[in-house]
Amino acid sequence: MNNSITNTARLLGAGLRALLVLTLVTGVIYPLVVTGVAQALFNNKANGSEVKADGKVVGSSLIGQSYNLPLKKGQETPEPDLKWFQGRPANGLGANSINTQYKLLLSGATNLSADNKDLIQQVEDAKAAVVKDNSVSGYTVKPSNVPADAVTSSGSGLDPDISPAYADLQVHRIAEKNGLTVAQVQKLVDEHTEGRTLGFVGEPRVNVLELNIALKALAEQ
Repeated sequence: MNNSITNTARLLGAGLRALLVLTLVTGVIYPLVVTGVAQALFNNKANGSEVKADGKVVGSSLIGQSYNLPLKKGQETPEPDLKWFQGRPANGLGANSINTQYKLLLSGATNLSADNKDLIQQVEDAKAAVVKDNSVSGYTVKPSNVPADAVTSSGSGLDPDISPAYADLQVHRIAEKNGLTVAQVQKLVDEHTEGRTLGFVGEPRVNVLELNIALKALAEQ
């Protein structure tokens, strides 16, 4: 009887020691090591790929945000602030995938099929708006010039990038709204155009947030 109790106590003691060691290794040491390595080698990515301007964090290079005017009385949908480069539509799972305070509400695709009447109408309305907003004196946008990413949301609804074609299409409007030359704005776009990752992965892209930060600095000169 005593031997049985002694053996049980030993097993319990061994189990407790194993639990404490595993808790220390997997619950304390391992997370600290991983966090330390991430902070040392990948500091920016580990902290959310933050983008800073004027000494403060203004967003993430991985998450798109909108550039809209404040809501007017009685308005439900804000109008785009056309002095800034605009990103992709953010329809996502609802009408408010993200808000102007940069707080995520919903993320996801519309899940509408290509022949869905609502999706077709959204695309047609978006294309008409892109043509209207970007047609300025001396520069007229044709519907055939509007790239797909200007009128469709991404799978997450939060894509931070646009195609070089969509950025180029906005250049004349941006120049007019900010009192800049077309050449100045086009140079900004060219400087912020990234090629395919490793030369073959993905598509060329322009990060809208980083482009608008550069635009703000140029317009204030």
